[in-house]
Amino acid sequence: MRVFVTGASGWIGSAVVGELLATGHEVTGLARSAASAAKIEAQGAHVRRGDLDDLDGLRAGAEAADAVIHLANKHDFADPVATNAAERAAVQTVVDALAGSGRPFLVASGIAGVVPGRPVTEADPSPFHGPDAPRGGTENLALESAGRGVHPVSLRFSPTVHGPRDHGFIAILAAIAREKGVSGYPGDGTNRWAAVHVADAARMVVRGLEKAPAGSRLHAVAEEGVPTRVIAEAVGRAFDLPVASIPAEDVPGHFGWIGTFFAMDLPATSGATRELLGWEPTGPTLIEDLEAGAYSVS
Repeated sequence: MRVFVTGASGWIGSAVVGELLATGHEVTGLARSAASAAKIEAQGAHVRRGDLDDLDGLRAGAEAADAVIHLANKHDFADPVATNAAERAAVQTVVDALAGSGRPFLVASGIAGVVPGRPVTEADPSPFHGPDAPRGGTENLALESAGRGVHPVSLRFSPTVHGPRDHGFIAILAAIAREKGVSGYPGDGTNRWAAVHVADAARMVVRGLEKAPAGSRLHAVAEEGVPTRVIAEAVGRAFDLPVASIPAEDVPGHFGWIGTFFAMDLPATSGATRELLGWEPTGPTLIEDLEAGAYSVS
């Protein structure tokens, strides 16, 4: 298939592009900078210059492809309203471009806030609707496009998609630990984060493209929930730092914006995804990556 990928030069996107190419697909990646374009071309993919605000470019990229995988997001935590609006406009543009074609449209999402008090399953619908919701309510917007002749699939990623050179949440927490001189965890550290290695996540995405029925919710989850205390202890060992509980009232000041997420309980299962796709994670666990130096300073 000719696959148009947004976020193609990103952490997850680069792994997905590599997996797509390795399995025989032709890839065009959206690139907002010359550096991103060079990274995509170095993998052997084509480049379309543009960003999420270039709706005409998104439309053209979608119309020229056999499938679209949307992984990009502005992630501007200082301006969530604008971020959510841009995300919704981008997804709506692709839906409109693919309407009536039956072509696959895979949309990145997450598990945060889907259901409280237990691990999120693929059967749990997203509670987020409308442009003011997190990510602009785009999981539901995309899945509803099945009624317009699109083949939508939701890709729900673990809070941490880990591995060497990851610059996401775990890298940020490790940087905070080095800055503060202590590897902290919120409260009693029993809240959990689901986790998956980036290579396993990429394999799941490509299998989802090839096998998932329209309307599927797929979970890129290898570990149901790693306690935040266990994460902090592994960071402490990796950087030879003491480990300490951070009281709830001090979490925002200690961790900054990421404290809100680190204090959340975010477990999830992936049994239905594994059975549907014949997917079985084989990569290192989060703690194994930390102990192997994946987040050490180069």
